[in-house]
Amino acid sequence: MKKIKITALLLAFCLSFAGCFSNGEYSAGSDGTISRDENLSADIEITPQIPESSSESSSSEETSSAPESEESSSVVNDIAELEELSPYFAEFADLGSEQVPWGPGTNYDETGKPIACVWLQEDYEKYSADFVRLGEEYKGKIYLTFDEGYENGYTSSILDTLKEKNVSAVFFVTLSYAKSEPELIQRMIDEGHVVGNHSARHPNMTQITLEEAYAEVADLHNYISENFGYDMYLFRPPEGAFSERTLALLQKMNYRTVCWSFAYKDWDPAAQMEHRKAFEKVTGSLHDGEIFLLHAVSETNAAILGDFIDHVREQGYTFEKYIQ
Repeated sequence: MKKIKITALLLAFCLSFAGCFSNGEYSAGSDGTISRDENLSADIEITPQIPESSSESSSSEETSSAPESEESSSVVNDIAELEELSPYFAEFADLGSEQVPWGPGTNYDETGKPIACVWLQEDYEKYSADFVRLGEEYKGKIYLTFDEGYENGYTSSILDTLKEKNVSAVFFVTLSYAKSEPELIQRMIDEGHVVGNHSARHPNMTQITLEEAYAEVADLHNYISENFGYDMYLFRPPEGAFSERTLALLQKMNYRTVCWSFAYKDWDPAAQMEHRKAFEKVTGSLHDGEIFLLHAVSETNAAILGDFIDHVREQGYTFEKYIQ
């Protein structure tokens, strides 16, 4: 299995970053209008690869929503005073580090796609990032993804429905989830689903150093590889927070960043939408290449999932496995 390792040179470089600039803005106003900066990103091509090294980082997750909390081992940096930066990250120096504001909004193009997501896809696709999948090859295709920060008792039911309906989904998990729910992780793998990387400790990736961001991805990647013999290749940034720099980092780590073109307020178990209203919400803007973000802690999502899948298929769409 492929193992991601953190090099000492990498650490020295990340600690030396200074300065940042805005990447532009994609936002939906209260009236549904969306603004966009037309000069968003430099033309940069990055060849995905992982540097060879003999040192690595390993730590466990600690989040407010996760059921377990453990001490994390710190990343050792014994050459932080080096003046020469690691060539592995040299190409990131001029990339924006500020969080890019975005949201699908309420404006749609003639094909039903959120306009903001189309713009985002056009501007950041070169960093292997997806907000909506564009192109003829995605016509009639839908991608179903679930975020798993902690287990609330509904994932087994969701997996049962997916197995019954023969649908493959992506489950984005954190490190504490992987440690506390090994049987569910194994079941996801055995039943043909994609297990995605949702970071080790669920931080806003734009508010930590690249050293820490690298560790967030690598720690979980290595744990899943070592304990399940499975190599992750999709990453969902916590909170959907990204910068041009973090997208480039993930791409260089051989990951595709997966955001979404549909989401709704389903993450609070204490404030669940009524089933019929939720069904109308999730089926109200179907479009080619749609990426659904649903939360597996939602009782409503578990209850309506079968009817939702049937309805989507009746509209002529197919659910596809998310291939990098």
